[in-house]
Amino acid sequence: MNKQIKYIMILIAAAVFSTSCNDDFLERYPLTNVSDAGYWNSATDLKLYANRFYNSSGDITFFPVYNDWSMGPFGQDADWGSDTQIALEYNRRMNGETLVPSSGGGWAIANWSTLRSLNYFMANYKKANDAWDLCKPYVGEILFFRTMFYFDKLIQFGDIPYVSTLLQNDSEMLFEGRLPRNQVVDSLMRDMDLAVAYLPARTATWTGRLNKETAMLLQARLALYEGTWEKYHALKNTPFKVQGSDGSKFIRKAAEVSGALMTLAESSGLTGLANVGTKDGYNLLFNRKDYSTNSEVLFWRKYEAGVVYNMISGGLYNGGGRGLTKRMIDLYLCTDGKPISASPLYQGDKDLKTLITNRDPRLNQTICVDDGKHVGWKQLNTFYTYPFLTGEDATTRAPTGYQLYKGHDGDRDENFSKTAPSVGMIYFRYAEALLIYAEARAELGEITQNDIDRTINALRTRAEMPAEGMLNIGNITPDPNWLFPSLSPLLNEIRRERTIELACEGRRRDDIFRWAAADELIKGYIPKGAVWEQWKDYPGAPTEFYKAWTDLLEFVDDEGYLNPYKKFPAVSTTGYNFNLGRDYLMPLPTQELTLNPKLKQNPGW
Repeated sequence: MNKQIKYIMILIAAAVFSTSCNDDFLERYPLTNVSDAGYWNSATDLKLYANRFYNSSGDITFFPVYNDWSMGPFGQDADWGSDTQIALEYNRRMNGETLVPSSGGGWAIANWSTLRSLNYFMANYKKANDAWDLCKPYVGEILFFRTMFYFDKLIQFGDIPYVSTLLQNDSEMLFEGRLPRNQVVDSLMRDMDLAVAYLPARTATWTGRLNKETAMLLQARLALYEGTWEKYHALKNTPFKVQGSDGSKFIRKAAEVSGALMTLAESSGLTGLANVGTKDGYNLLFNRKDYSTNSEVLFWRKYEAGVVYNMISGGLYNGGGRGLTKRMIDLYLCTDGKPISASPLYQGDKDLKTLITNRDPRLNQTICVDDGKHVGWKQLNTFYTYPFLTGEDATTRAPTGYQLYKGHDGDRDENFSKTAPSVGMIYFRYAEALLIYAEARAELGEITQNDIDRTINALRTRAEMPAEGMLNIGNITPDPNWLFPSLSPLLNEIRRERTIELACEGRRRDDIFRWAAADELIKGYIPKGAVWEQWKDYPGAPTEFYKAWTDLLEFVDDEGYLNPYKKFPAVSTTGYNFNLGRDYLMPLPTQELTLNPKLKQNPGW
């Protein structure tokens, strides 16, 4: 039997077993029914098994493909709920409308099948006869994927079971309760320490596989998430605090790992911010077909013509049914490094060209502006002129008037033919490590101006901010509109920088929740858009645009800004009705609580 056939058979066996029992969430196939002694022989066998997790795998896809008319990750801040990007309809979870499911809800048997497959590898990899140095990269990959799996469950449910071995039908662990979240993260930190040790550092030759740098970024991301969750939920005394823990050890771990990644990057010369000194370098980072030599992109997906493709630019071109909010737009500093509330350079927001004047260049590179420079479709020689307001379905229109440009490459043939190479999909980029390091060091009260220069100011330099726009920790201009008035000016500015640099990259909801900031950012929040009147008698606009624009008059607030949710009284009257004592975590389904009462329901449900 050749190796490929053996590989397919073992995956089929795993799939069959993972759906063979419906008694409990981790009760799975008995291994005594499997005979795979001929499989786990070599490092190649381990590699073949690990390959499946790079693509769609069971209940979870670690690296989505996005081969449909969507905005991909560039729309997730709207899809998952945030204050910086919204969809055509309001987010039900942010408005406190989530219901307790009777089954499923992310906790069904199928939702744990990937974990079973990962642990199956860990139970068998030692059978391989090849040298450890040949095998250990694939062990590192599985530990990485297992951490990603648990991270996702941690975000959803908080306390969760931690299972690192294969369970039998009568395993006592199946009927135990959930572990406190900090204990789970302790275990994940140990796993990631091993993953970092086992995975090879990136080289000048792109392999398409995970590397040490990506593992370090994931570990730092998780550590910062858990550390700040514990810190701020404790400070605000929410039901989601972790008894006896203030999160400081995880915050320190985040600082140590991200700092080590920065040191590794500086010593290797292979990793660092890309496009420094390049005109529009920030925007150019997100619309490349090939990142194999890009210093900033640690892990990405390469698309192949006619095989694996994405159509994200098509979704972006049509507005994608999502738009940035006025709050997001207002966060961008002026080029003097001062907020719009305090800078004499601010020209107002009466129209888009005025809006971007004297502002952080990333604003102009993130949203569409009618300046004759933002490409629509290259093949048609068209440029952005006005936002899509005429579409009727969820894949079109920009409901706030602030239409996303970031990620759009303008290649019409590629997006409609599905036969040309597509823009590569970035999953991990080095800039996040700089943001993690700055935030963690500030949270620990240990940050220095040198730290700021290596992180925040490095990002601003890449973004083409002038010297006067750099952050000086000894001279921060007060902003009466800081989103977090109870925090220090420095932490406010670091959080601002994170929001701007990672705009529309799917990290905002997690940030809001780990900062325990739904009371400040979501509760009572009514999202606003652009000034409506700016498109009155707009030159060159077709009749259908003018009609759509006119119809929006009923969605304009008293200050002249678009209020896309005015048609939804549940939000437009008092803002989002987020339940601060409940909605930070998702509920467990009642069926699983009946099967195992020790699991217990999350607070407020």
